[in-house]
Amino acid sequence: MRDLLHETADLAADFLESLPERPVFLTVDLEALRARLGGPVPDAPTEPREVVAELAAVGSEAAVAIPGGRYFGFVIGGSVPAALAADWLTSAWDQNAGLYVGGPAAAVVEEVAGRWLAELLGLPRARSFAFVTGTQMAHATALAAGRNHVLHELGWDVERDGLAGAPRIRVLAGAKAHSTLHRALRLIGLGTGSVVPVAVDDQGRMRTDALREALARGGGPAIVCAQAGEVNTGSFDPLAEIADAAAEAGAWLHVDGAFGLWAAASPRFAPLVAGAERADSWSVDAHKWLNVPYDSGIALCAHPEPHRRAMGVQAEYLIHAEEGGPRDQVDWTPEFSRRARGFAVYAAIRSLGRSGIAAMVERCCDHAAGFAREIQATGAEVLNEVVLNQVLFRYETDERTLEILRRVQESGEAWMSGTVWQERQAIRLSVSNWQTSDADVDRMLAAFAAAAG
Repeated sequence: MRDLLHETADLAADFLESLPERPVFLTVDLEALRARLGGPVPDAPTEPREVVAELAAVGSEAAVAIPGGRYFGFVIGGSVPAALAADWLTSAWDQNAGLYVGGPAAAVVEEVAGRWLAELLGLPRARSFAFVTGTQMAHATALAAGRNHVLHELGWDVERDGLAGAPRIRVLAGAKAHSTLHRALRLIGLGTGSVVPVAVDDQGRMRTDALREALARGGGPAIVCAQAGEVNTGSFDPLAEIADAAAEAGAWLHVDGAFGLWAAASPRFAPLVAGAERADSWSVDAHKWLNVPYDSGIALCAHPEPHRRAMGVQAEYLIHAEEGGPRDQVDWTPEFSRRARGFAVYAAIRSLGRSGIAAMVERCCDHAAGFAREIQATGAEVLNEVVLNQVLFRYETDERTLEILRRVQESGEAWMSGTVWQERQAIRLSVSNWQTSDADVDRMLAAFAAAAG
């Protein structure tokens, strides 16, 4: 086992050391890849060292260089060293992070990491939390708590009686709300038909006047979903004004802060999230700007009781901690058996500290602002106010925008995604990786200059 793990560590290090020079996205022959990895179920055992060596050879050849500094797609960070190492230990320890009795260290580390996250994100009202797969399940967890709360206020026990016959809940969300929010509503039984779209401005920010009008048009229980960081422009809803409107209407306020909430960790960018601390629930991803390995979403909630009612579970054979004792994670998450995600988050926060996290956020934002200034020299039009780490731009026609993006992607120098903004093709750049350097940005700019040539 020791020799196998040492060899595996060397293979992993070889891949990481190749990142500065390898193409960010590789051209892969799909059928050849299937042939190398597939075939019938093996009849006989294979030596573990052979399995790992063959998997590493194929996997490394067909891996996207997401952990490197020249990947700018989908608001995806990399993995800071301490978090990656802690994630390896997590696999080696193989704890079931559901009950304290299944892994005391996993339970306590998660408890500490959850409290640290609330402090870093400036959320003093966050009294409960859940470590989940990503923002998708963080939304589902937080909104299930909100669903329970607003129905409980009307005397309806959704966990006992379900939703059939329950008062209808209206969900008011900006017209540019992320798609994960709508899927979460499907998962918790509210459906996309519950959504009341609220008008937004040209940056995708919810208009407070439109929200107030929508709240006034209908009665009954309501959940307001605000956004800290629109996925194309990086813009922030006017959170303080939205918090006022939600409070006056007696609505639950949820904040989608998948990447934008990390602005709170930076003194320079914290004003962008002013008002977020007044919400009832929040969703955030640690794999984005804390740069921990996948998967690592977190739901935070200001109301532990509806959170626990929505997620808690009991069974005769389970050994639950006594009230006031250690924290059983299964009471707060939608998963029963799950990976001990808290170790990597704990290691990242411990290694970086508050100042290191702030510096990482600010460095990424500075790279985005610098890119936005320079890309215009290639004939691009920047479409957004670059308030954080997102740059949205396009060229004079949709055809030219798509062609330049294709050339840059195929060059292997950098990778970012295309999108549609205001019914036209655009290119979306996300700077979220701790390793991104001035040299990486310069290489990307040179690739765009050559493609636009």
